[in-house]
Amino acid sequence: MSLLQAAIIGGGHIADQNHIPALKKLADQVQIIAVCGRDINKSQALAEKHDIPQAFDNTEELYKNGDLDLIINCTPNNLHYEYTVQALKNGCHVFCEKPPAMTAAEAREMADLAKEKGKILAYNFQRRQTSEYSLLKKYFEQGQLGEVYHIKANYLRRRGIPGWGNFTNKTIQGGGALIDLGVHILDLALGLMDYEKPEKIVANIHDFIGRTGGRGLKGQWNPEKFDVEDACFAYLTFSGNKSISLSCSFALNQKEEEIINLEVFGSKAGITLEPFSIHTEVAGELADISFPHLEEADTQLKNTEAFINAVFGKESNIATAEEGAILQEIIENIYLSAKR
Repeated sequence: MSLLQAAIIGGGHIADQNHIPALKKLADQVQIIAVCGRDINKSQALAEKHDIPQAFDNTEELYKNGDLDLIINCTPNNLHYEYTVQALKNGCHVFCEKPPAMTAAEAREMADLAKEKGKILAYNFQRRQTSEYSLLKKYFEQGQLGEVYHIKANYLRRRGIPGWGNFTNKTIQGGGALIDLGVHILDLALGLMDYEKPEKIVANIHDFIGRTGGRGLKGQWNPEKFDVEDACFAYLTFSGNKSISLSCSFALNQKEEEIINLEVFGSKAGITLEPFSIHTEVAGELADISFPHLEEADTQLKNTEAFINAVFGKESNIATAEEGAILQEIIENIYLSAKR
């Protein structure tokens, strides 16, 4: 099996701390041959740090100089579409950071182009790879939950508005708490609904704390430049009388600093994801079953490995281009509902 030749587009924190270390652990399958970013000095510094042979400041030169198999798209949200489409047209598989795009139309075009070119387009929803969610999926697929009819999906921070980067800039990000945090937990919930499109969405978004300012737990933000939502609450209904309630926030006046959890309710049993426990009936008595020995997974490594498996045509649980298009459409409809 020949080594896949990979390039990183977007040489920021997530490339440096997440994607490059994971790819280096898979050196028997993939080799990083280039970094490309708008600032050549930063690209060269990142390449030197990780012993990557080439650095570029424009993608045209990148594609001219490298015989590439795949692209890791770590650009800001508003550039996901541009660089993914370019990579697919240059014959590369693409592993793109979340969210898929800025609009549903972009995500759909990306998925259709990947299919047309016969290439893998996948998204980095690495929370799929936790030991807890893997066990939940196994339990679900075995039918142990019975009919799953409602899911509570929460990704809530008390005062977790990032004080760095572009997280509060709608033009670059496309949104706030929903697009940055909510998409992760919504992806997990949709995975238990066969990634079906909802029949109806009712949603509200808020920006009370973001626009007022205050004490931050992730640095101080500028309330005058805050133009995204700091909280989003949505209720999604599906065929068969199924539903998902989604709550996500950058800032919410709650007790806990952070809550990341799924609560899954089925006809035979329910599951709380964190800490993992099953709520059911055993021998006619109510029972809560815990799993205290689950190992902590390297979720980025496992998700990168899942992408590489998909490229090689192996079984994979990576977030697909089609799922990304469905997810982006749901996100767009949540925002549209909140504006009505």
